[in-house]
Formats: sequence, structure tokens, C-alpha cells
Amino acid sequence: MAGDQAPTPGYRIGPRDLLEIRVFEMPELNEPLQHRVSEDGTISLPPLADLQVTGLTEAEAAQKIKSMLEEKYVQRATVEVKVQEFRSRPISVIGAVKQPGSLAFSGRWTLLEALTATGGIDTDHGSVIYVLRRADNGLSDQVAIPVDDLLVRADPRANIPLLANDLINVPVAVEITVYCLGAVVRPGGVSFKSTERITLLGAIARAGGLTDRAAKTIRIKRADAAAGTPEVEADYKRILAGKDADVELHQGDVVVVKESFF
Repeated sequence: MAGDQAPTPGYRIGPRDLLEIRVFEMPELNEPLQHRVSEDGTISLPPLADLQVTGLTEAEAAQKIKSMLEEKYVQRATVEVKVQEFRSRPISVIGAVKQPGSLAFSGRWTLLEALTATGGIDTDHGSVIYVLRRADNGLSDQVAIPVDDLLVRADPRANIPLLANDLINVPVAVEITVYCLGAVVRPGGVSFKSTERITLLGAIARAGGLTDRAAKTIRIKRADAAAGTPEVEADYKRILAGKDADVELHQGDVVVVKESFF
């Protein structure tokens, strides 16, 4: 296979795909010609009759055309077939992008090109982009790409090439609220993005810190008591000194800071 674009040897042609076909020994076919695969899986390539190409790879389709031409029209045929648009198995983009949906792509796109085609990512995006690879055999694999690596640091390793049938998921960063009550400067709800690490020290800091009368022992009432211990005690001074691990918080947790009278 010649050409300046990398072939896609594992991809099997489907309806609505756009093929570029070239036969070097035949002047009428020696220019790159584009052929849209019909809904019934055939292409029209005079002087041949309609050809069934669905289910074939680029190499298999080229070999089929070569055999049919050499049988009736030429002694030797060098045939090149490239998939230009993967309409039968497009890339899908969901989540925090401006125009989610399916993309009929050229087959040689990168992650950044696909995101650009959707209008770019929204401001409420999470910190990681997931690319789900779905193979013909039913197996799938997921690639995680940090958003900052792709868009801020412009790391070329993050701008991965895409394959037909890939699903790009840009998760939305939802707001998570925990509640700080008692001896804090600003009691009430404090909000975080779901992409942030939410901890006891972070929640107290957003609540303005502890008052002078705060007790060192803090109680955390878990919103989801069924998932584990309904209440946790933490020693604020030990956590602050690095002697105890900071406690991770979850949606709806309540931090209760009682006053110390001694």
C-alpha cells in the first residue's frame, strides 16, 4: 500500500464509508477516486460490476479488485484502497463538550482534532478525558488522558491517534457540597468540584478555619452511612502536624466542630 497516510489494517469496511481507490496500470483509474460505500455494502467501479466490499479490510478490498481486473481487463493491476471516512463506525464524543455526538472522521485524526471538531470542551469539564476502545471481538480498553497534559502542557504523548468506533468521554465536573457546623468561622455548606480531592483540612479552610474555642476532636457524620462507619472522629492537631492522615470527605458529609470549654 502506497501513500503518505498510515493504513488501518484491522479496520473492516462498512456501509457509508468513503474509499479512495487507485489502479496504477489503468489511466482512467490512476487518479485517486473516491467511492462511497452504499447501504447494501457495494461500490461502483467501472468497468467492473458493483463490488461487495463490506467486511473487508483495505488490503482485502484491494486484492479483490486486483483479481477481478486481472481476470478480464489487464494482465497486471496494482491496486490501492484507503478508507477516507469511517461513517459506519464513527468516533463518538460525549460529556462536557460544546457539540457532543458522532464524528464522521478521516481515520487519521488525533484526540485534539476530534475535540476541536466538537467545538472544544466546556468549562465544567473534569480533569481526565477517557477514550474507550471498542474492538470487533467485543473487547474494550480505556485510555485515560489528563486534560492538563493535552491542553496546558501540550504533551504530544497525550494527543493520541484515534481509531474507528472510539468513544471519547469528557466527564463533567459536578459540584459536591459538604457541611461544616459548630466552631468554624463560617459555618454552613462548602462546595468543591468532583475532580478535586476533598478532605477535612480543605473543608475547614474553606469554612474560614476553626475558632479559638474549637475542640481538637472533630466528628464527621457520613451522609452514606450504609457504605461504612456512620461517624468518624479526627484529631485536627495531629492531622495538621502530619501525624495522622487527612480524612477524605464525600458528598453530603457533615463536619461537626464542638467548642472546648477548657
